[in-house]
Order: sequence, then structure tokens, then C-alpha cells
Amino acid sequence: MTETDKIKDLNGVFSRQRIAKVGTGTTTRRVAQVGYYFVEQVDTDLFQVRPLNNNFVPTGDAEEITHEELLQDYNPEPEMYHKQVLPNMKELQKTLARADRYRKQGNTFSAEMEYTNALKVDEYNVRGNFGVGLCLMERGEKDRANDIFARLIAMDAPFAGEHKHMFNEFGINLRKSKMIPQAVEYYAKAISLSPKDEHLRYNLARALFDDQNYKKVREELAACLEINPDFAEAKKFIAYLDKNKLG
Repeated sequence: MTETDKIKDLNGVFSRQRIAKVGTGTTTRRVAQVGYYFVEQVDTDLFQVRPLNNNFVPTGDAEEITHEELLQDYNPEPEMYHKQVLPNMKELQKTLARADRYRKQGNTFSAEMEYTNALKVDEYNVRGNFGVGLCLMERGEKDRANDIFARLIAMDAPFAGEHKHMFNEFGINLRKSKMIPQAVEYYAKAISLSPKDEHLRYNLARALFDDQNYKKVREELAACLEINPDFAEAKKFIAYLDKNKLG
């Protein structure tokens, strides 16, 4: 067994004890507080740690730690992982899969209900929040969709690679729903997290075009071609701007 294989065996649920001060003045005392975390390996010497919520599923943004920090500060909790966390994570994924199927079938009300059930388990679940927002936009409920937009824009997780397809669909729907300022802000936030993604910049350019900000459209298209000189869609967009003397 290699060293990397040994590290992979460390994935799972871990606990961490911290000493915290409670009370004030003469009543101040130090107490031990135990937190539980879901740990995943992302590289040979790098792990992502997310806290477990009250429903025993990982939630929120991940913190990165080294192999040494994991071994030094955390204790494995295999029984909790197998009896509580893993079953709950699997059930959450089944709920989200049902929601996705309903949405693909055009049944947005049933899909929204299942996405909402998922959010009851993990309110910060990226797929669940995206799903609710997409259902609302497909039904033209812009005010409620805007509330979901505000929640997503405050999160870093929506822009992770595993959610990229839903992220792109959400941004496109914002633009098609004429929620142009939100679409511009949405893609700008995404680019701040993934600046080398030419498709995000192209989508931002399209949103800026709808906002008639042609100068910025050209800037984003130029950035597209700097990243990928063979990006045909960006070249066609620039040709259209030139032909119509825009920007």
C-alpha cells in the first residue's frame, strides 16, 4: 500500500476538540467543545474539511488543511460516518436526483418541493438552491427567484466545477428572464472565482450586451480571446459589434 492509499483511508468523519471561553468577568471559564467534520482528500497532502450540521450532513464552505494538521488536530469517527452521516448523505442525493428528474420532465412544482426537502436537510446545498431558482424562473416567478439569486451570490460553492452546468443554466435563465443586472453580477462573481474560464466571460459579455454596455462587452470578448484565441463564438460576436458599429 502506497502512502497515498494510506491517506485516502483517512477520508470520512472526524471530530475536533477546541477550548472556548464562556461567561464574563469572574464567571469566565474554559470549556471543551467538540465539533464534527466531513473530510475529503483533494490532493496527496491536502484535505477539505466541512462541518456537519444538526442533520449529520456536511454543509457550508470547505476549509483546506494538510495531512499533518488532520492527524494532529482531528480524531476519526468511523461509527458516526457509517451509521449516521453516510446514510443521510445518500438520502439527500436521492432527494436531489428525484428533483432533477421532475424538473427535466417539466414538473417544476414537484421538483421545487423535492429541492426544498433537500434544503431542509442542508440549507446551503448548492444543487438544491440552484434547482429552486431554476424552477422559479421557469415559472416566471422573478421576485422569489431574486431571493434565491441573493443567497447564491453570497456563496462561494455555486462556482465549483461539479456545479458548473447548473451554474451556467442559472445564469442563462437570469438573462432570458430579463433579470439583466442580476445576470451581470452573477457572472462577474463567477469570474472573480474562475478568471480563466472563457465561457463565463462570454456569457458575461452577452449579459452586458443586453444591458447595452457595449464597451464592456468588447472588453470581456477580448479577455475571452486572450484566454482562448480559437474561441469562434467570441470572434463572431466581435464581428457583429463591428458590423453594427457598437462600442
